[in-house]
Parts: sequence; C-alpha cells; structure tokens
Amino acid sequence: MALEKIVLDASVIAKWYLKEKYSEQAINLRDEYISGHITIAAPTLLEYEVLNALKYSGAYSEQELTDIAHSLNKYGFEYWRLEKLKSETIKIASRYDITIYDASYLALAILIKASFYTVDEELLSRITELEMAKHLKDAKAEYKEI
Repeated sequence: MALEKIVLDASVIAKWYLKEKYSEQAINLRDEYISGHITIAAPTLLEYEVLNALKYSGAYSEQELTDIAHSLNKYGFEYWRLEKLKSETIKIASRYDITIYDASYLALAILIKASFYTVDEELLSRITELEMAKHLKDAKAEYKEI
C-alpha cells in the first residue's frame, strides 16, 4: 500500500525546532512521518530555507545549526531537484506573483498530487485557487495508509 505523500515548506519544518504557534501541529506531522504513516517530499532547497529561518531566529549557535543540518539530512525526505520542477515552478511564480522558492513547493505538490502545507498566510492568500495548498492548522491529525 502506498503512503500519503505531503509537501511541507520550510515554515513548517522550522517549527520542529522553534516553539511557536503551530509547532505542535508541525511536530505531529513529523511524528507521523517517523512512524511511517506519511511520506514527506520537498524541493532540494528545503534544508537551506530551514537553516536560514533558524539562523535568523537567533535561537541557535553556529554549532547547533550545524547539528541541525545533519539531523535534517538524516530524515531522508523525498527530495526533488529543480530540473524536474522548473517549468511548473516558473509558471506558478509568474501566475501568482510569488517567489520561485515558494512556487517550487507548489510545483512539486502538483506534480506528485500531494497536499502542500505551510504557515505562510501571505502565500496562502495569493494562491487561494490551489486546493492542495493548506494551512498547517488544517493538517489531518492522523494519516493512514491508502
């Protein structure tokens, strides 16, 4: 049986490391992934974006960021390179006037027919017609094999 694939952007993954609003929901998805109930897919830029968010949060030292970089790599997410996503990424970025970075997550979700979760409310306000794009607060409590 196939597991449900979801795409999480850096705003969600960063909440695994920062105690903020919606951190609990983000950690629940992490735990579902670790338990093997879901698969997490992301563009290869995910780790850079997460580390950037954590650096600018001021919550972590240089060594701690290095340790987090290693831990992120160990999760074994299903990573997708830009070559597979570039055409759709550019189209989405242009159509919705969003960054190429944000559009790459959406392009991936469209390509693999997955739900996309973020806490970026400004982004969500620009892409309201994309039904697979959801706020983290709306993530399912539990995922089951499909």
